[in-house]
Amino acid sequence: MLEKVQALRDKIEPLKLASKEEAENFRLTYLSKKGEIQQLFTAFREVPADQKKAFGAALNALKDAAEAKYQTAVEQFTVTAAAGVHGDLTRPGNSTHFGALHPINTIRDEIVDIFKRIGFNVSTGPEVEDDWHNFTALNFPEEHPARDMQDTFFVGKDPDWALRTHTSSVQVRVMENSTPPIRTISPGRVFRNEAISARSHCIFHQIEGLYIDKDVSFADLKQVLVYFAQEFFGKAKIRMRPSYFPFTEPSAEVDVYWGLENEIDYKITKGTGWLEVMGCGMVDPNVLRASGIDPEVYSGYAFGMGIERIAMNRYQIPDIRLFTENDVRFLDQFSLGI
Repeated sequence: MLEKVQALRDKIEPLKLASKEEAENFRLTYLSKKGEIQQLFTAFREVPADQKKAFGAALNALKDAAEAKYQTAVEQFTVTAAAGVHGDLTRPGNSTHFGALHPINTIRDEIVDIFKRIGFNVSTGPEVEDDWHNFTALNFPEEHPARDMQDTFFVGKDPDWALRTHTSSVQVRVMENSTPPIRTISPGRVFRNEAISARSHCIFHQIEGLYIDKDVSFADLKQVLVYFAQEFFGKAKIRMRPSYFPFTEPSAEVDVYWGLENEIDYKITKGTGWLEVMGCGMVDPNVLRASGIDPEVYSGYAFGMGIERIAMNRYQIPDIRLFTENDVRFLDQFSLGI
């Protein structure tokens, strides 16, 4: 009987299962209930007692070898079939392409984090605003040029609704619905009806800050801006030039001393060493009064800056339109590099 097991092994070992059909025929011929290996198990009772142990071991080894051959063939054909649809599954996977934060978001988040560290919270508001929040409550007189069609995107033919021209409208809403002390920053998109060029756009981003409490002074404003300049630019020297904004009085433009150490410094400061970064001032009493805050009790300061301008200086971006063109080649330069 051992000779029959060995003969069947010699028959099975050289077989090449080259297709699913051949593998199935192999299973039916040797491994099924009526297959040749099962017939040897049936004949086990006829084996002399002194040969049963050796016969059983040899027969089990034969069955294991036959099943292994069959399973190997089945797995091979399964992988091959899958590769026909999905590619070769045994090949190394492609590397994952990691995206990047948009440079506008990076700068915005950094600025927000700086002011959060000194107690400012974040407030947001609608991008379509009524005349009261966008202009009137901010002390814009009826004849102010910002109300003209050349600066503002009005909604339809209704002059009472427009795309907000600054995030100061959010500050009005905060003042209307809060009791001082108020300490908030308002990041967001704003819209101006301007010609699009390398240095200007009709959509851009601002961050504006507001602090209202008792006994707030211009000195408080200056100290906060010195802190911001040190944290963001790494430079603590600033200057404040008199300016005009309808909603602050007095008002100022803020410059950071950038220096003139290389060609880029000369370029971004136009040879002066000073970089203009924002506007600011003490909140006009009329603005406080329009929002229901008593200017005899409270005072406050406000400031605002354009994110695109700061991002262009930091990353040396020559054209503001690159921020919105969604050119992957531009965006890939800000990849996380993971």
